Amino acid sequence: MNVEGKNAVMEALRSGVTIDALLVEKGQNHQIVAMARQKGIKLQYLDKNAMDRLSVTKRHQGFIAKVTDFEYCEVSDILAEAENRGEDAFIVLLDGVEDPHNLGSVIRVCECAGVHGVIIPKHRAAGVNETVVRVSAGAAEHMKIARVTNIVSAIEELQSAGVWVYAADMDGENIYSADLTGKAAFVIGGEGNGVRPVTAKACDKTVALPLRGKVNSLNASVACGVVVYEALRQRLK
Repeated sequence: MNVEGKNAVMEALRSGVTIDALLVEKGQNHQIVAMARQKGIKLQYLDKNAMDRLSVTKRHQGFIAKVTDFEYCEVSDILAEAENRGEDAFIVLLDGVEDPHNLGSVIRVCECAGVHGVIIPKHRAAGVNETVVRVSAGAAEHMKIARVTNIVSAIEELQSAGVWVYAADMDGENIYSADLTGKAAFVIGGEGNGVRPVTAKACDKTVALPLRGKVNSLNASVACGVVVYEALRQRLK
């Protein structure tokens, strides 16, 4: 898998992910090169045309890191991460987000907010690829991501661990009056239909973002940002 762009490559270097080789556009002089040399990573200098041909995202900014495919974790690893930090579990589940740009944005906002992990489905949903890593600005290298066969089963596993699971949907309690403290997980729906009814039914509660305009929904990554930062605000009280 390619990790492309200055920010994404820098975070890959910092995270300790295995980098097989770093492709660098000729003429680039950036601290990324020094960091790679320090770590003993093989450097390969190419002209811009060659870099453009090898780039998946076409936004490499002069740097492409060749890394092993993204390693997903288990739901239990996310719960263990929260325990290791001595914090109440703080988790996001995505119910059918198919746009890799949305997935990358969700991972970025979750990492910034201190979320312990993101759970995504294996089928009919975006997985972690070059575009996701680039859009996440390298946050994907620091976020635990579990890829599960069944979202409802993942919800039940969280509930058995004492995690309260909230569906973010239109028909629910105003998120600003809901208590989001304690062990909590938030389900964000896909771009087209939101949280599926079968998923919402498995959740403990539904919370809604107040809407005052004529459009009746938010982009999935934007909705996720609002939800997790309201939860973070309550945790910081």
